[in-house]
Amino acid sequence: MSANGHLLSESDLEYLTSKGFRFEVTTLGSEIHLVINDFELPSQYVPRRCSLLLRLPPGYPNTNPDMFWTTPGVCLANGAMPIAAQVIENLGGKEWQRWSRHNNVWRPGVDDIQTKLRAVRTELEKGR
Repeated sequence: MSANGHLLSESDLEYLTSKGFRFEVTTLGSEIHLVINDFELPSQYVPRRCSLLLRLPPGYPNTNPDMFWTTPGVCLANGAMPIAAQVIENLGGKEWQRWSRHNNVWRPGVDDIQTKLRAVRTELEKGR
């Protein structure tokens, strides 16, 4: 965990730590950036491990964190590009692959990092 772990709630920090995630928390503008290093991807993807970025908007956890990003770039095991993951963005001096996945079922004040990671994992397991 980075020194800026205080940017997340105690429950988010406890969850990330209990799962053994190696993570960093920084800010970029008004957003909190949570980077989970050595994040394991399902077998449908190459590489099998990457860094995963979640951009937490102002007002989180009452505001839905949209999409997710990976570095290095990820493709399907068959060599194809995952759908809606072609855009590369430079964030904080690194190139990140943007996965345009939208979750419109966010419950303000209830959902958290655990919810977001569950949605990311569910989307990745579709292998598309």
